[in-house]
Amino acid sequence: MLKMSTNSHEVKSTRKGDLSIFDPNIIRRATIDSFKKLDPRWQLKNPVMFVVEVGSVVTTIEFIRLLFTQPTQTFTRGDLTSETIFVLAVAIWLWFTVLFANFAEAMAEGRGKAQADTLRKARTTTVAKRLSSRDRFGASEEIPATKLKKGDLVLVEAGDMIPSDGEIVEGVASVDESAITGESAPVIRESGGDRSAVTGGTVVLSDWIVVQISANPGETFLDRMIALVEGAARQKTPNEIALNILLASLTIIFVLVCVSLEPFAIYSGQAVSITTLIALLVCLIPTTIGGLLSAIGIAGMDRMVQRNVLAMSGRAVEAAGDVDVLLLDKTGTITLGNRRASRFVPLTGVDERELAQAALFSSLSDETPEGRSIVELARERYGLQSEAREDVTFVPFTAQTRMSGVDLGGNNGGGSTATAVRSIRKGAADSVVSYVGEHGGAASEELSEIVAGIARAGSTPLVVAETDNGSGARLLGVIELKDIVKAGMRERFDQMRKMGIRTIMITGDNPLTAEAIAKEAGVDDFLAQATPETKMKLIKEQQVGGRLVAMTGDGTNDAPALAQADVGVAMNTGTQAAKEAANMIDLDSNPTKLIEVVEVGKQLLITRGALTTFSIANDVAKYFAIIPAMFMSTFPQLNALNIMHLATPHSAVLSAVIFNAIIIIALVPLALRGVKYRPIGAGPLLRNNLLIYGVGGIIIPFIGIKIIDVILQVLHLTL
Repeated sequence: MLKMSTNSHEVKSTRKGDLSIFDPNIIRRATIDSFKKLDPRWQLKNPVMFVVEVGSVVTTIEFIRLLFTQPTQTFTRGDLTSETIFVLAVAIWLWFTVLFANFAEAMAEGRGKAQADTLRKARTTTVAKRLSSRDRFGASEEIPATKLKKGDLVLVEAGDMIPSDGEIVEGVASVDESAITGESAPVIRESGGDRSAVTGGTVVLSDWIVVQISANPGETFLDRMIALVEGAARQKTPNEIALNILLASLTIIFVLVCVSLEPFAIYSGQAVSITTLIALLVCLIPTTIGGLLSAIGIAGMDRMVQRNVLAMSGRAVEAAGDVDVLLLDKTGTITLGNRRASRFVPLTGVDERELAQAALFSSLSDETPEGRSIVELARERYGLQSEAREDVTFVPFTAQTRMSGVDLGGNNGGGSTATAVRSIRKGAADSVVSYVGEHGGAASEELSEIVAGIARAGSTPLVVAETDNGSGARLLGVIELKDIVKAGMRERFDQMRKMGIRTIMITGDNPLTAEAIAKEAGVDDFLAQATPETKMKLIKEQQVGGRLVAMTGDGTNDAPALAQADVGVAMNTGTQAAKEAANMIDLDSNPTKLIEVVEVGKQLLITRGALTTFSIANDVAKYFAIIPAMFMSTFPQLNALNIMHLATPHSAVLSAVIFNAIIIIALVPLALRGVKYRPIGAGPLLRNNLLIYGVGGIIIPFIGIKIIDVILQVLHLTL
């Protein structure tokens, strides 16, 4: 349980992943919803279960008819005949079948509704300070967050909850996003750049920001989150629609089969009751997968939310399971993201300690992770310390110079290299070589070889040089910045390869560096010196071959590629353009989440396929239970098919109906949690499904129906 405080209230955030499917509140709510879903308008969405409900109504009417028309006989149970009791028992278990299917769907929605209650509370209790201009000291008014519109400016100060989604236009602040991401560590959000987006429901911990609202009421992140977790916005995916059509077709076929049995039975001299025909129909149509199909889809989206990924639709989750190509950014996804200094490589005639000292001086004001790592390496390896000097001017890195460094001496740090006694620079090789040439120095063939060697090894070379008013300019050597490939990445890419997924690394590095990192990480291919245009071109090339492509991004320049990709995952810390272009948003802003997204999609498809196989297979066993029993007296030869040796025809039909209902509720945990995911190819996966769920779907009903038949005999309920 996470808590976030505001000035006037507290909102507790319950993470979906923390709620068990057997939570009493979820079960209680699902039980109530199961009866609400008996509404025929709701059941029409599921043709299979609608047929079962119609059958339940017909058998209930038949029971009422028998109750008032059939005379009491000597083999009664109280005041009812055996036929009446049989019809009543079938009607009750058919209603249970519908209720159990509704319960499975309601359980899948249960955790989402619990989360939605918390999110809705956060949305409706927030007060916003709306400004008339960007001036934080200007006129303002307090209004409910639900009244904010796109384009409004609001002031959010320390301790306030951000009232709605938006972009920071003024200020910088530390923000607690635990209500959305679950991470307790605060993050910095500021105007400009790719980390200016903020989400309604998060809390500013320090300082202040002016936020321009980017969503109208009902369109905010919280609104979309509520709709998603409640299942209200869930649309059936193409595969789910196709499967529904298949199930509906099978249902129609079995309806025609059952209808044709009645005249056949009359011709043979033994009429079959309407109750038996309905029981036969319900047992033969794929009620198991029909009852669980919706629950499987909702649970798949729920598992995505548990991983802090907001999917805009079920179509996106399903597409993730069909992905053939993964486009992965190198930095932060395949590598740790922060390059670290690993060694100093001096040129001939330069002492390594001298190079380390110059690198240390040039990095003292460099607050980047790379700069700090250079200082740490110089201090740890050589015990070097910075000198306390007043005549020091630090030169920051710029995109134009692609260098940074320090000027020592001269006009007490005035910043002019012409008057400085000594200047040290570090940066890109071509920039530093040009700098040395401008100050009378010369390029070095040895330097070119060192730089090329470091690049081929997958590292980044930073060249160090110095200029001195007394001795001119000279190159000192190279600092090697090493990209560290994350542990276990090669193994994960091997698993992807087994699943038939091709991985492509995208990086802005030069081809030599990119090739080395790609080889170390074990990806299938790479795209070096990537630009928005080259990313888009790569995605289109892959899609032309019929492949589905997934990628991540966070910047405005990633938006076209995210929109083009079949599965586009935007970082929650990214720009609004990126989030609007993608069909998924990663609340943790973790680029490696793309791999988990694909795994969740695969698990959804595997679970659906496994339970479909099981459902169709167990219809075979129910066929052997009911058909022989129906015509056993008329055609004694059929007794050979009564391999389960069920007690009576009525007992056989009732046992099959009871099993048909119980198996749905028994499979609810599997439908909600999903079949265990294993990274294997389509061939082995099909064999496993047929072996485990196909053969199991045939064997289990034989055992279950026989056990129920025995129980009915023991309780003297065989009619």
